[in-house]
Amino acid sequence: MATTEYKYFDRDLSWLSFNKRILMEAADKSLPVYDRIKFLAIYSSNLDEFFRVRVAAIRSIVEIDKKKINSKLDKSPKKILTKILREVHEQQEEFGRIKRDDIIPELRENNIIFYRDEPILETQIPFLKKYFRSRVLSYLQPIILTKGENAIFLENRKLYFIIDLKSAKGGQEIALLNIPSDSLSRYIELPKTDDKYYYIAIDDIIRENLPFLFPKYMIQGCYSVKINRDADLYIDDEYSGDLVDKIKKQIAKRNLGVPSRFLYDQFMPENILKFLAGKLGLKEDDLVPGGRYHNMYDLFSLPNPLKPDLESKALEALVKTELEESDSIFDAIDKKDVMLHFPYQSYDYVLRFFNEAALDPEVEEIKATFYRIAPESFICNALISAAHNGKKVIVFVEIKARFDEQNNLLWAERMQQAGITIIYSMPGLKVHAKVALVRKRKADESQYYGYYGTGNFNEKTAEIYADQAIFSTNRSMNEDLSHLFDYLENRGKMAPKFNSLLVSQFNLLESFELLIDQEIKNTESGGNGHIIIKLNNLQDTRMISKLYDASNAGVKIDMIVRSICCLIPEVPGQSENIRIHRIVDSYLEHSRAFYFYNNGEPKIFQGSADWMVRNLYRRIEVVFPVLESSHKEEVIKMLELQLEDNTKGVILNAKLKNKKLDKTADVRAQLAFYSYLNSREG
Repeated sequence: MATTEYKYFDRDLSWLSFNKRILMEAADKSLPVYDRIKFLAIYSSNLDEFFRVRVAAIRSIVEIDKKKINSKLDKSPKKILTKILREVHEQQEEFGRIKRDDIIPELRENNIIFYRDEPILETQIPFLKKYFRSRVLSYLQPIILTKGENAIFLENRKLYFIIDLKSAKGGQEIALLNIPSDSLSRYIELPKTDDKYYYIAIDDIIRENLPFLFPKYMIQGCYSVKINRDADLYIDDEYSGDLVDKIKKQIAKRNLGVPSRFLYDQFMPENILKFLAGKLGLKEDDLVPGGRYHNMYDLFSLPNPLKPDLESKALEALVKTELEESDSIFDAIDKKDVMLHFPYQSYDYVLRFFNEAALDPEVEEIKATFYRIAPESFICNALISAAHNGKKVIVFVEIKARFDEQNNLLWAERMQQAGITIIYSMPGLKVHAKVALVRKRKADESQYYGYYGTGNFNEKTAEIYADQAIFSTNRSMNEDLSHLFDYLENRGKMAPKFNSLLVSQFNLLESFELLIDQEIKNTESGGNGHIIIKLNNLQDTRMISKLYDASNAGVKIDMIVRSICCLIPEVPGQSENIRIHRIVDSYLEHSRAFYFYNNGEPKIFQGSADWMVRNLYRRIEVVFPVLESSHKEEVIKMLELQLEDNTKGVILNAKLKNKKLDKTADVRAQLAFYSYLNSREG
């Protein structure tokens, strides 16, 4: 049994160590410069969401529980927040150093001049003036804050300047000016000069033209600011009322949330910062010093004039021979279950699955679950066609998928208008499963075709997320899936039983515990217990404690955990047999896999479930068995390569640091797995 003496990493500090791992890629000079720019943008985007959701939540707890919290506790919310802000500050300093000392000089070496706080060529000034007056000026809304009692509200994630002005009489005025980076391109290409490409941020175009906006003042200083607001929707635990209507109302309020971070230029004078804090009702903990530029996730849009040079070449999606050689994807699945690995293999086969189901006259019914729908979804369009063709289509749409609520609602309404039966989120419960079921008439009986995946039905993210999926006619699995859809359709009135699938809320937790217990028993009986688990996030202390128990029993445990990891590895008497691997590469590692050695007859599962409290206790997740021997080989090979990766893989140590592996021969798991899959189709 697990003991209360076990210790765990804080989830938010562990997440920051993951974002630090992203920053390590931005600093890796072996990568093309635009790859590294992409990682800077990913880091910034991640951090922005972290403040909008996690830091906002911690700040709320600190405010609510001030009188109850024992400040001496090492893990009190106040102390955690202090550690978070300290770590973020250190990472932001590293971010600035990488951009300033590595990225911009390397761009310059390639004749790409990215202006950053430096003099602009005189020959380019006329272009900037023209662009400012013809394109930018109409979006600007300058406000003198020191005149009158004018109330101000800074919009969530928008960019602003605070401008220090000196009037003709010598008095100080402070102005607020919006930066319209959401309406215009953030980075503007200037006329090419001397075979060099020049780019400038819209921020600096505005800076250059401030005298035009404030002709009666001297410009004493100009400082960029941005505010992050609490962007979470606090409706997960509501059990009454119209959930769709509540979601719509909450989306409208998202940008009005309380501040979670006020990011400001660190060179802003103290008196101006104090003035702004009073004007905006900010507390000291809201104030976070930063650099000259904010919203660095806009670096995604920095043009590469030398493309495809200066960035990695994308891997060409591999074909799946057994599907290519069959006129019907259903005929191919009839012969043998099919496993796919995205984006190494083409996602077009998933589109084919739904397209053929929509047109096949023998298909009578299609059911699917959606968590994050692509903005222009081919799959949803196929389902709309299926409904128009007289087929029964039932779709579960999760409308509590953070930051995708509005897009999911739009598609749900569009599908509903086409005659598709839409099942919306259950109050207090999310559906995170990635599954579909097609019922096809075969003579006098029905044949079921199941789709079981680790990633969303989203053809856009399928290009950059590494996931697996199986098309299956396995009777037991598909019967289980049919029972799950019945449960969702009936709003949870009858609890189903599952024989093959592991489904959270029903048998998932207990099944995993039994599988771990079996490895413990096998080890204690003289066997070689071995567990390999691949997750995005590992937080739940019940499952972590179970792994600690297994480690103490001598079971060898290899974990591949991309992001949050609360398990502290390599601690004597707790986790000395557990090793944590973390991989960050071109594709986002998104699949979940579970391997249990089982005395040489491995049991392997994949699915949608991370080991987070939310996934295991508040969501519907589906984990499916990998049964075919060839499929098991592929999953095992993927796991082996990832455990050997010493190029993009690191070890997370007991001090929450990302440590590079020793190198004898270079192993880069994603490229090696692509080659492996290619050889199997050769």
